[in-house]
Amino acid sequence: MAEPLDPVGRILVVEDDPSILLGLRIALEREGYAVTLAEDGLDGLQQARATSWDLIILDVMLPRLNGYEFLSRLGEEIRTKPVMVLSARTEDEDKVVGLDLGAEDYMTKPFSVPELLARVRAILRRRREKPPTVFEFGDVLVDANKHEVYKAGAPVDLTQTEFDVLMTLVRAGGSARSRAQIFSSVWGEEHHGTHRTIDNFVAQLRGKLEEDPTAPLLLLTVRGVGYRLAFT
Repeated sequence: MAEPLDPVGRILVVEDDPSILLGLRIALEREGYAVTLAEDGLDGLQQARATSWDLIILDVMLPRLNGYEFLSRLGEEIRTKPVMVLSARTEDEDKVVGLDLGAEDYMTKPFSVPELLARVRAILRRRREKPPTVFEFGDVLVDANKHEVYKAGAPVDLTQTEFDVLMTLVRAGGSARSRAQIFSSVWGEEHHGTHRTIDNFVAQLRGKLEEDPTAPLLLLTVRGVGYRLAFT
């Protein structure tokens, strides 16, 4: 089935049982979701990291990488990629492990498809009702509430001013901001100083966030304007 022209959500399903995989795909696509499938944990993890998802539906007993290992390796990225765990294990301890690793919900097999769809809608509704506080571009994740930044899952130490400059660009959502706009956002309109100081802070951020600061792929220069972030 072709991907909906305007899907109501993008869902990755990681499941090794062909019949469950097919049933979930049919049910979810009928609801208007764009569905991508993975049949083992390692392939699923690679796909999870390759793009953004509104939801990941994850089986626990998977070849190559089980569901709990998947969650552990996904790490901080789970903040922007919510996970619903599916498992034949019914013990409370197994549910606790999944939830403690960051899963949004846990369903035991066999499950009711209408209930699963209702839970999917509930997860997506909760996510959309919350104002965003976690942002992702490239392999960088920014938690605005906690003032934390991660690159490829590893914490990055930023000064307060570096964080404020970065957040100005993050909140621009990929649109360009001039040096004057960034300066005003960080220090206020009444602060005296040269707008060119922004170049120094962007250079410092590139040194911490770019693979090659001399050829930036994330913090981009917009000639004649200023800077912007390359969101995926």
